[in-house]
Amino acid sequence: MVKDICKDIMLLSQKAKPASEADVPLAMDLLDTLRANSERCVGMAANMIGEPKAIIAVAAGPAILLMLNPVITAKSGVYQTEESCLSLAGSRETSRYQNIEVDYQDIGMNKRHGSFEGWTAQIIQHECDHLEGILI
Repeated sequence: MVKDICKDIMLLSQKAKPASEADVPLAMDLLDTLRANSERCVGMAANMIGEPKAIIAVAAGPAILLMLNPVITAKSGVYQTEESCLSLAGSRETSRYQNIEVDYQDIGMNKRHGSFEGWTAQIIQHECDHLEGILI
C-alpha cells in the first residue's frame, strides 16, 4: 500500500526500533511507496512513511534492495556531497563514503552481507542516517 510521506520532524528524529517478521507488511508498504515516488526518490526509510522501524528500501539500478536492520560495518573513501530528501525541504551538505559494507536481514529475516559503492552506497548511508534519527 502506498503511504503518505512523513514530514513530522519529531517522528523523523526518533531512532528506529529493530524490525521483526511482524514488520514484513510495513516493508512491503515501503517498497510500494518508493515505487510510487520513483520519479523523484531513490531511497526511503520506514520512518519516512510514519513508522520508526529499521527498514530501508534503495533503488539500485533496475532492482530495489530491501534491508531490515541494516548496519554499516565498514566504510572508506570519504567525500563531500549535497543531498535532499522527500521528508525535508531543501538540500544539505554532508560527508559520505565511496565504499561501504552492510550487514542486514532480507524480507525472510535471513542474515545478509553486502558491499556497495558509489551512488548506491550514498543512498544506503542516507537511509541508515534516517534510522538513527539523523536528518540530512
